[in-house]
Amino acid sequence: MLNRRELLKLYGSFALTTLSPRSFTNAAAPANGPFRFCLNTSTISGQNPGLLKYVEIAAATGYDGVELWINDIRDYVNKGNSVESLAKYIKSKGISVYNIISFTSWMADDEEKRKAGVKELEDEMKIANALGCRRIAAPPAGIEKGETIDFQKAGVRYREIIELGRKYNVMPLLEFWGASGTLYNFSQALAIAASANDRDVRILPDVYHMFRGGSGFNCLKMVNGKLVDIIHFNDYPASKPVDEQTDGDRVYPGDGAAPLKQVLHDLKAMGGTKILSLELFNKSYWQQDATLVAKTGLQKMKALVNAIMK
Repeated sequence: MLNRRELLKLYGSFALTTLSPRSFTNAAAPANGPFRFCLNTSTISGQNPGLLKYVEIAAATGYDGVELWINDIRDYVNKGNSVESLAKYIKSKGISVYNIISFTSWMADDEEKRKAGVKELEDEMKIANALGCRRIAAPPAGIEKGETIDFQKAGVRYREIIELGRKYNVMPLLEFWGASGTLYNFSQALAIAASANDRDVRILPDVYHMFRGGSGFNCLKMVNGKLVDIIHFNDYPASKPVDEQTDGDRVYPGDGAAPLKQVLHDLKAMGGTKILSLELFNKSYWQQDATLVAKTGLQKMKALVNAIMK
């Protein structure tokens, strides 16, 4: 958790923009088509180019936006920089921060742990706000594997952080992890979102996690509108049993067995603008030039989109 001095350093002279508690603003800029393209910096994190280089590479290779990891932002600040300088740099590159990857314990049953997680999440929402980012991931961090989730309680807790997010115009995206053994399936996320009973609920799906946690992909046909506005886009090999696959097995979209054209058709049918964020952790890609990896991933995503738009 950040102390007051660290927060002041993070924000610099930036003023936080707040929002009335009615609804979030549109978090995605208008697009010429139903999709926009984003680079999750995990995809090139093995090359360790640094936070500013992540942004530079994403902009240079043609992405509309980036997903940044909160730990990278903290490291940047710990080296004597401010979020204000980062925001200015991102703006100079003509690119947007579409989401921030966070790992707070907002859902935990332990009340002290949960309150600390919510406070940390609020600090991170302030950072997101200063960067002009309107989303932050809300995964089941801090919950032990195999621990049963009470959907009603989780829904109440999710609604609480949505209300918190309205203060900073930063929406928390309910994320599930396929191998977590806790919140691992789209149906569980849907139950929590329904229990929250809030118009601004959002679910952050991931192609790999939908496969790994047994969600399948037909569940996407069940929802419409803005429930899903960003998805972690990737693929997985058919040559390895599902329960043996890890994050590192993810491959470029189109290079594996995922029914990605069906996924894109279903996302398009929901309406609105959907953001496809390339999130990979493939060590073989990390051995390659970072710009080449980012460029290749974007080309493969665009090829799939072009195929379904014909």
